[in-house]
Amino acid sequence: MGAMATIKWQGRSGRKYRYWVYKIGTRFKESPANYIFTRETADLTFAPIYISQTDDLSQRFDGHDKMPLIQGNGATHIHIHGNSRGEVARLDEEADLIGMWNPACNS
Repeated sequence: MGAMATIKWQGRSGRKYRYWVYKIGTRFKESPANYIFTRETADLTFAPIYISQTDDLSQRFDGHDKMPLIQGNGATHIHIHGNSRGEVARLDEEADLIGMWNPACNS
């Protein structure tokens, strides 16, 4: 299943990051990335629920320790930004976005 759209998420710094939008349950190839679990609030309009990063997108998310909380907050989609610039860059992007959006499951 391919991406259904792209969306730009703005961080607290003002920087914008392009993310690909997928339905929850999509399988991914092994690659480093930042990701955002979201709830669709209107057609192609999303509210972030949880923002994080990984060095391997192919790992299944249903085993994620926050998944019950993410699902309980109505997650419908996962947004992916491939990021092979290293863990520090992924953590910086994660912090920038969390600082802007303050998602419920990142508290």
